[in-house]
Amino acid sequence: MTSRSRTAHFGPSIFSEMSRRAVEAKAVNLGQGFPDFDGPSCLKDAALTAMSQGFNQYAPSMGTPVLRGAIVEHAKRFYGQTVNVDSEVLVTSGATEALFDAILAFVNEGDEVVLFAPFFDSYLAATQLAGGVAKSVRLQPPDAQHTTWWFDDAELVRAFSAKTKLVIINTPHNPTGKVFTPAELTRIGELARTHQATVLSDEVYEHLTFDGAVHTRASTIDSLKDRTVVISSAGKTFSLTGWKVGWAIGPAELISQVHKVHQWVTFSTATPLQVAMASALRFTDQYFTDFTRDYQRRKAMLHTSLTAAGFEVFPSEGTYFLMARTDRVKRPEETDVQFCIRLISEAGVAAIPPSAFYLPHEAHHGFNLARFAFCKTDAVLEDAGRRLAAW
Repeated sequence: MTSRSRTAHFGPSIFSEMSRRAVEAKAVNLGQGFPDFDGPSCLKDAALTAMSQGFNQYAPSMGTPVLRGAIVEHAKRFYGQTVNVDSEVLVTSGATEALFDAILAFVNEGDEVVLFAPFFDSYLAATQLAGGVAKSVRLQPPDAQHTTWWFDDAELVRAFSAKTKLVIINTPHNPTGKVFTPAELTRIGELARTHQATVLSDEVYEHLTFDGAVHTRASTIDSLKDRTVVISSAGKTFSLTGWKVGWAIGPAELISQVHKVHQWVTFSTATPLQVAMASALRFTDQYFTDFTRDYQRRKAMLHTSLTAAGFEVFPSEGTYFLMARTDRVKRPEETDVQFCIRLISEAGVAAIPPSAFYLPHEAHHGFNLARFAFCKTDAVLEDAGRRLAAW
């Protein structure tokens, strides 16, 4: 029987593929972006306490009141935002679910979605599953005129049309480490308003910015506040990615649409984990300061190792990734996928080939790049440095 499935063209994700090869080769995995250490012990204790106290049945579909309340407090504390706890916040099973719910809610067959490439690969998959058409705006690497990754305004304008229904922003940006500026966000908002498009802002790395870069929540920008859904999660900030606790914040009419999808996807998120994460969002300022400082140090360790091995490492303003040019160390005929496979076999270090983060006909923009994660213990980063040096 010939398959007409909408998933027929999907294969294993690049993360699964590279992690599989890393395991087989006993390589140091600097590819998939998850910490190889646990978050605060007090959060694990809080989850166990919640279980022992009977928080083990379905949570309300919008999220437990205690976590929604903590999310609202966090928005006020860090961004000066006033969010209605009853109608403007939705808890989901990770940010990826929130993204999927929102894309299905706002995109119909033939609608166009503007993405900034390279983009997290789930954006494209969800857009395609919704029947949407992706239009990309290419983020350019730093050059003589730009100290950070940037985009061309004329290209941004061309990406919009009468069919544009959704714009997806990711700041701080995976995989480049770019932090979108207020001026850039304002410009995106102006075009979204002109074309009556909704904006989805993925901000899961909101507490990971470096070297003076400041994260601006998209929905605090005047041109964006009434049309933006902000998505974030606890996994990155508290190093518990496997708990899959995420959320969406936005105007009530938009959150209502996202919830209509959520109720048929997971309905609700693990109750004891929600209760525990509420306490995490109320940690003192010192936790967030120490968290960022620790990752700044890890970033510097990996940057030194990659540079010593011959990579040209781009500045990273946020996230826990470094993007590097591979021209000096790869063979001219190799794609980024071929190079990363060889890096695993020869150096024993795994990275992610970024061509997977572009539209298929634009994949060549990633051929001379590789993405490395520094959300690893010092011992692992030191081991990777030794392997790269020997290679």
